[in-house]
Amino acid sequence: MPSGTLTIAEQAVDISTLPSLRARNFPYSGPYPWLDQPDALERIDEKLKKGLLTEYEASQCCYWVEHGYVILPGLIEHDTLDQVWAAYEAAAVDGTIQLPPEPAVDGDRYPGRCLDPHLKVDAFCEILRHEKMLHWMGLLMDRVPKPFQTIAGHKGSQQGAHSDSIHMTTYPIGYLTAAWVAFEDIHPDCGPLVYYPGSHRLPYLFADDVGITVEDFHTRGYAGYHERYEPKIRELVAENKIDPHYFTAKKGDVLIWHANLIHGGSPRKDFSLSRHAVVCHYFVEGTFAYHDLSALESRPFSGTCLLRDNAADEVPTAEIKVEAPQEPVAASAPPPSGNRLTRWLKSFVK
Repeated sequence: MPSGTLTIAEQAVDISTLPSLRARNFPYSGPYPWLDQPDALERIDEKLKKGLLTEYEASQCCYWVEHGYVILPGLIEHDTLDQVWAAYEAAAVDGTIQLPPEPAVDGDRYPGRCLDPHLKVDAFCEILRHEKMLHWMGLLMDRVPKPFQTIAGHKGSQQGAHSDSIHMTTYPIGYLTAAWVAFEDIHPDCGPLVYYPGSHRLPYLFADDVGITVEDFHTRGYAGYHERYEPKIRELVAENKIDPHYFTAKKGDVLIWHANLIHGGSPRKDFSLSRHAVVCHYFVEGTFAYHDLSALESRPFSGTCLLRDNAADEVPTAEIKVEAPQEPVAASAPPPSGNRLTRWLKSFVK
């Protein structure tokens, strides 16, 4: 079996016998995250009565069950944020990291996103492994969190609406969390994070569900994803009449979302505005992690996210809502692995 012994899965799987690392090839097996269980509210109440949760933590857990995310105002100290961002800017100046131009329009002065900046800028570990971050990840999963990936950005990503579970998939399903950290006050016109409350309750949508074969992904990269997956996500949102919300955060605020919550980057209305932020992704100990699209095992810090070229086909949106604080076919060619896998996947980060 590859790295990542399945210590929590109710049904053991010999990974080496699977046709490919696609979600359809794994059994429908638990244990499922405790807040995804039918009796989640009762479990929360029981933990509260036993003193295992504070009133505030219990209320946030209840909110997570219904909406699939929580907002934690002022979770990260301003001094920490300032020190980390200064280190990031300094690393860009001295060449430690290289930020792609990625101009969205002529005159766009902000560089593109940086995948896994914590690997070259140690200061980011102050966020990724922040005591409060790890506390909330562990609380929401009731498991030991395992930091996986960071993505930092100066501006709105305009990324198509998606669920992270097609990019960072786990067995058993659902053991991924992500945290969006605001390094500055976020203006409504900068292209804030957009998310769809309650969408975590929709069925998980994977590559095979929309007809993206492993061979197609290895041959055409994310073309099939843009052609088939993103339109299906927009269709699901429209069919279920889920209104978008926008994270117009204050500096230090953190939004943590469920593995299946649909989210993305809204269109930038004012290209002069920045959006300094970092996204941190976490698995939990004892799960097997893989990339459903490529059918490859995920390894620590192997980039699996992507950016969309434009936001013209954004899910139709209503008036911006300002959130108040709360509350498996084998590939035709041998797949890359190790460092080669990291480089191969990074080639699709546009």
